[in-house]
This record gives sequence, structure tokens and C-alpha cells, in this order.
Amino acid sequence: MSVFERFLSLWIALAMLAGLALGSLAPGLMTLISGAELARVNLVVAVLIWAMVYPMMIGVDPSALSGVLKQPRGLAITLVVNWLIKPFTMAALGVLFFETVFADFIAPEDAQQYVAGLILLGAAPCTAMVFVWSHLTRGDATYTLVQVTLNDAIMVFAFAPIVAVLLGVTDITVPWSTLILSVVLFVVLPLAAGIATRRALRSTARIDAFLRRAKPWSVVGLIATVVILFGLQGAVILERPLVIGLIAVPIVLQSYGIFAIAYAAAWLLRVPHRIAAPCALIGTSNFLELAVAVAISLFGLHSGAALATVVGVLVEVPVMLSLVRFANRTRGSFAG
Repeated sequence: MSVFERFLSLWIALAMLAGLALGSLAPGLMTLISGAELARVNLVVAVLIWAMVYPMMIGVDPSALSGVLKQPRGLAITLVVNWLIKPFTMAALGVLFFETVFADFIAPEDAQQYVAGLILLGAAPCTAMVFVWSHLTRGDATYTLVQVTLNDAIMVFAFAPIVAVLLGVTDITVPWSTLILSVVLFVVLPLAAGIATRRALRSTARIDAFLRRAKPWSVVGLIATVVILFGLQGAVILERPLVIGLIAVPIVLQSYGIFAIAYAAAWLLRVPHRIAAPCALIGTSNFLELAVAVAISLFGLHSGAALATVVGVLVEVPVMLSLVRFANRTRGSFAG
């Protein structure tokens, strides 16, 4: 284990502070980075995420894809949690906190906006970062790819109807360019590069040696991504810390709750840990680019809904790292 991975929580905490400082001291740089977008996908962050995902994709063995169906329980848990549980628990938590628990602190019109943003987060399972979380838990790279691919296929048909039902509106416009570009950038291209690398290296020993060299750079990419994310949102965090904290509460509860459901189900069904950990982490993580894009298109750039999805961006990394650590510590409790 590299020094980056051994003290990853410390590096992430320092990256958050560095991002806040950079956002305050170099706003021009942050504006430049923020403007580098295509179909609402930030290209600087996309490059860093691509660097993180690429080592994981090298571990994908195309010849092993047929064996994924021999472990259908992991796929079943992922699909049930992501599409039959997660969107509705997120909506329920949003209503509970912003219409009841926090009702005295939040104006009703703001509360509705925050709930809408949370619904958008809950209805969009992760596409990109889950490869990083799977990598950090020594997950099965091939199985993780199939899980993500299935979710992406379902998302094309299910995202808009679920959001429409939960928001009570019918004119949901899914930004297809964002959805398609994200899948291409974070799944298709890294997968193609990974398979090409495997073929070029040929032997298992050379592949393993290459992965050992590439893995630290994947973690460096994660740290750099956190710096940029917190730099881009630094002004909002410093100006509205109370609101940020209130929005974070249901997101954090949802994250740990969904992980607990999926992870416990995998343990009860005796799913091997290399499948169980990514299976639970996929449901916990969110397709942040899609959620932010839809929030902006429906409610506006400066809306409460957009702010709620941004808080999802800020909360996700530290929460997911804590769950990665828990999954690694409980590896021995699983069948294999």
C-alpha cells in the first residue's frame, strides 16, 4: 500500500482545505476551470476522473464477462437498491428534514427547492467514481463494469419518469448530451484504453507491474479532484455554512443507510466481498454531473435545487472514503 493510500483520509482533508484556500486566493483560476465545460461536464475534472478510472479498467478481463452471470445476486442487489429503494428514501428524508425537522430554519419555498435537489441526487446512481471506490476495496473490475453498464442502461429509461413522479411535474427534460458524454468519457473511453493496454502488455506479470505503477497516480487524481471541487464551491461554503450543513444531513444519512441495506443484503446472500463492496458503493454514490445538470436546467444556476446537488458533490468524497475503509475492515466477514 502506497503512502497516498495509507494516509488517504489525511490527504483528502488537506485537499479540502487547499481547495477552499485556492477558491479564496485565486478566484480567477477557479473561474477559468469552471468555464472549461462541454454539455455541463467540467473537462478538467473529467480528465482527472478519467485518470482515476483508467487503472481500474486495465483490470477488466473481457474473457471473464461471461462469468458475471454466475453471480446474479450482486446484480440483483444493485438494481433493487438503485431503482426501487434509493430514489424514494432520498425523497422521504428530504421531506422529513426540510418540511418538519428544519422547518423553523428554512423558508418553505427554499425547503421545496432543497428537496427537489435531493430527489435528483437520489435518482442518479454513480457512473464514474464508483470505479475508484471499487478499486480501493479490491473489487472485481469486470463485475463492477457490468453493474455500472446495467445501471446506465436503466437510467436512460427510468431517470426522467422517477424524477417526474417524485417532483410532481411532467416536463422533465433530461440533458441527454450530459448523460451520453459522461458515459462515453467515464466508461467507454477508459474501458477501450484499458483493454488496449492489456493487449499491449500481454502477460499477467506485466499487467500487474503496470498497475502497481499506475495506482498511485489514480489516488493523486482523486486528491486533485477534491481540491478543484472545493475550490469551485469555496465561496458558497464560506458564505452559507449553515445551509450547507443542513442540506448535508439527509445526504449523509441516505448514504450510510443505503450502504447498510446493500452491504447487509450482500452479506446475508453470501455474495463474495469483491462483488459485495462495489455493489453497495454503487448505490451509495451518485451520478453528480447528471444531477447538477438537471437541477440547473429545471430550476436555474442559483436555485436551491442546484445548491443541494452541489452539496452532494462536497459530501460524497469524505463519506465514500469512510465507507471504503469500513468495507476493507469487514472483508473477513464475507464468504470470499
